[in-house]
Amino acid sequence: MSIQFTKLAYDSIDDFVYGSCPNPVTLKNGMVIGGGMIYPEVNFTLPAMNATEETLPEAKRIYKEIIDGVLKKAYELHAPGLVIEFETLPQYTEHPEWGIEIHKILRDSMYEFEAKYGLKSAIRMTPNDLREMSRPPIMRSGKYWDSMLRVFEQTAKDGADILAIESTGGKEINDEAIVNADLRTSVFALGCLGARDMRWLWSNITQIANENGAISGGDSSCGFANTSMVLAEQGFIPKVYAAVMRAMVTPRALVAIENGAVGPGKDCAYENVYLKAITGTPIALEGKSAACAHFSPIGNISAAVADLWSNESVQQVKLLSGFAPVVSTEQLIYDCRLMNTATEKGQRKLMRDLLIESDCYLDPQAYVLKPENVFKIAEEIVKTQDPFLRTLNTGKTTLDIIQQGVDRGDLSMEEREIDWIDRLRDQLDEIPEDEEAFIDEMKDELDDTKYNIHEYGL
Repeated sequence: MSIQFTKLAYDSIDDFVYGSCPNPVTLKNGMVIGGGMIYPEVNFTLPAMNATEETLPEAKRIYKEIIDGVLKKAYELHAPGLVIEFETLPQYTEHPEWGIEIHKILRDSMYEFEAKYGLKSAIRMTPNDLREMSRPPIMRSGKYWDSMLRVFEQTAKDGADILAIESTGGKEINDEAIVNADLRTSVFALGCLGARDMRWLWSNITQIANENGAISGGDSSCGFANTSMVLAEQGFIPKVYAAVMRAMVTPRALVAIENGAVGPGKDCAYENVYLKAITGTPIALEGKSAACAHFSPIGNISAAVADLWSNESVQQVKLLSGFAPVVSTEQLIYDCRLMNTATEKGQRKLMRDLLIESDCYLDPQAYVLKPENVFKIAEEIVKTQDPFLRTLNTGKTTLDIIQQGVDRGDLSMEEREIDWIDRLRDQLDEIPEDEEAFIDEMKDELDDTKYNIHEYGL
């Protein structure tokens, strides 16, 4: 039986702050995420190299070098704790033992630093979602799913603290929708296909976590909303579309929490702000200190309610000062130290508000992350338990919020962007509120060689 959310977890926006949430998560070593302090979350990957069996020994050496450098820097800078994310390369999930071996290398170094120096740390294990490597994707069986299961299960047994994924259910349909700024198809991909996949997927992940002493963390709609953000930044699609997608992925992501995920939500899931408002679970976020991975128009505001602050990912390449993962670690630690000091001085709300005000009026993608707007969107989501209607209504509400911001003169947007508000609203207005009728329409419109509707239980 899944959990139902019918109201927000907060009574006041004043309580919606970074480093704290109504339902904090306590890790095995006593670290509390969302219990009052914001921690850094460091993610890293290999330099440009082939991931093969022949290069695996070198990859293992590099990962050992990275983790020791990151932990050493965290100890030297007196970090009160940190989270490490190991997000596997596709090859390290396709060959599960490779990913399992590297996880153990990271985990053992983390145990060693905690035993020797008292540095508390936790690891988030994020296998790559391989299911889209079949075309059309096979979602609930087959070799790719079996490989993902193997990585989840064994790393949880080996001490992984948090299990997470960037799942891809519905992505095979949404990829084309993004480049066409096609919200109609995105509603189908997210609210009809993606939500069904999430229910099945996260029931399985939660079961694995519960059976092996790990925490069922959270998902990310990176392949949907973040892809939209990056393409919008490059001028290929409207920023308004990316802003609407930013909110509209939330009902899909919420299904993970309805089916046992407790956070902390994954860093690249900017929709986490809405999830925190609805569920009170802790969240990771990324922004200005993730410029090593991608650019964004939401570098400060994304930190405003974060409980973990992440660099997204960075390669092991040499910079003037040192290797990039160690550089990222220092940047994140100083960011978190400043925010925690503001908390200690009784200035957390002021710090939060400065982070918000510095970004929120300059781009619609930032504007929809303003807490007042987050609460409006979250309140719309919890009015119904139907993921399809939630997705549709979230899109409409977000467009209304953007339009109101333009009308008040709060939100700075180019005229060509403003024109897209009505164009996207027209797309949503064409969608029937009856899901079965909508599914029948989309089955007639879409190329059925690109997806298998039966893989979603339809």
